[in-house]
Amino acid sequence: MTNNAQLNWWRGGVIYQIYPRSYCDSNGDGIGDLQGIINKLDYIASLNVDAIWLSPFFTSPMKDFGYDVSDYRDVDPMFGSLDDFRTLTDKAHSLGLKVIIDQVYSHTSDQHAWFKESRENKTNAKADWYVWADPKADGTPPNNWLSLFGGSAWQWDTRRQQYFLHNFLSSQPDLNFHNREVQDAILDTARFWLELGVDGFRLDVVNMYFHDAALTDNAVAATPEQQFVGVDPANPFCRQYHVHQMCRDDNLEFLKRLRKVMDEFPGSTTVGEIGAPDGLSFMAQYTEGGNKLHMAYTFELLGPDSSPDYLRKTLKRIEAKLGDGWPSFAVSNHDVVRSATRWTANSSDPEAKAKAIIAMLMTLRGSPCLYQGEELGLPEADVPFEDLQDPFGIEFWPEFKGRDGCRTPMPWTSETTVGFSDSTQTWLPVDPKHVPMAVSAQEPDENSMLNFVRSLLAWRRQHPAIRDGGFEFVDSDPNLLVYRRKNDSESLIVAVNLSESTASLPNGLTGEALWPAGQGTELAPYQFGIWSEQ
Repeated sequence: MTNNAQLNWWRGGVIYQIYPRSYCDSNGDGIGDLQGIINKLDYIASLNVDAIWLSPFFTSPMKDFGYDVSDYRDVDPMFGSLDDFRTLTDKAHSLGLKVIIDQVYSHTSDQHAWFKESRENKTNAKADWYVWADPKADGTPPNNWLSLFGGSAWQWDTRRQQYFLHNFLSSQPDLNFHNREVQDAILDTARFWLELGVDGFRLDVVNMYFHDAALTDNAVAATPEQQFVGVDPANPFCRQYHVHQMCRDDNLEFLKRLRKVMDEFPGSTTVGEIGAPDGLSFMAQYTEGGNKLHMAYTFELLGPDSSPDYLRKTLKRIEAKLGDGWPSFAVSNHDVVRSATRWTANSSDPEAKAKAIIAMLMTLRGSPCLYQGEELGLPEADVPFEDLQDPFGIEFWPEFKGRDGCRTPMPWTSETTVGFSDSTQTWLPVDPKHVPMAVSAQEPDENSMLNFVRSLLAWRRQHPAIRDGGFEFVDSDPNLLVYRRKNDSESLIVAVNLSESTASLPNGLTGEALWPAGQGTELAPYQFGIWSEQ
């Protein structure tokens, strides 16, 4: 019989993110694929995570590497087939791993059959499936909205003699969610994958499904609260307050419709990506009440600041806003500079700080995401301009180098192509500094980052207060983050020192030290400790 704990596995479950192009290449073409992931599922299970999240593997022209979908219901041949995906899902389930897949609902590729039909004329059956608008009298776009990837968010189409909206590349036209038929088609897509056996969805840019139908101009972002979190300040996109382009209240009713589909498949889940001004408010709005998203994440912990003061203030804001909602936390993913570079570059002991960061991530209230290679402590790779693949980085180089540095091949062995591929030409180059950090090098070292992550996650599984308990800060030295995790069965105190200074522990920590660093009355730089209060 299925119990609530099994149905709510996602609540506090650890999610391991896989970027398929870069995980493992099984056929020697230099690009990772589904069979490569299947071959590594035993390794993933050994990390003691609860689920895998697969970035897009759907049919696509790959101008944005799968986030430009041309067929929502099939696997791109470079990754394999639907049969491969079924095999992957079956093996993952046999190992106790849930399977979450990316779903990119806000836009499609311009090669999608829906858009090809929509652009033919203004009277076809899908004419209103995308966001079309007439030009101003002078021929310019209908408003001042900008694309995240540079320039206007509007692209002229000669066939329809209209502009279409694209929040990203001009080859990624935005779907018109004001059209109920579009919503129905998207919900049918969700049901297709759930019936295939997936356990949930990571929802790309979940706050960007709807736009202001009146196409009102965006205002200037006049305060930090109005700026778009998670985008490099060099990008002019940051200069606008995007309240008309995204984050519309219309989205709430669609999320309720999606939740009803999810509820048809008990134990399934959703985690939404929210990049927005004041993203924490939308995290709360989208996850409260138990009738929309199960959980969501924002970019507040994916930026450059890892100071105890910033982290404390941010986590307090999350707790104050969230109510009965549920967060998902990540400090690295496929869109940002890896935390082992972003947060440890100037530290005296980068590996120790990387371990402390993971300790914090895995003890917060929420569902943590671990990005592939993060368990190895991989730093950001250096990718020369001539090897760049990311259109975002090519557009804004050199101030912003794009996302390729966190997407390079996963190092499995200390060979030239790090056991990722039999090909000497991989889709992104291997960074030489990753070679000595390969899985094969870390496996036999009991003090390695890899074995630290394994032991921490194994320990975590034995402590329900970490998985689903409450969260509250404890007064402490300003260089420390000290918080209580408590449920009906246990009460734990976690102290993390992310600073360069030795810090005194709070008075009264007399419980049993559950983690070795918790001995004594002080924490050295980059140490952490966990105590039982019972």
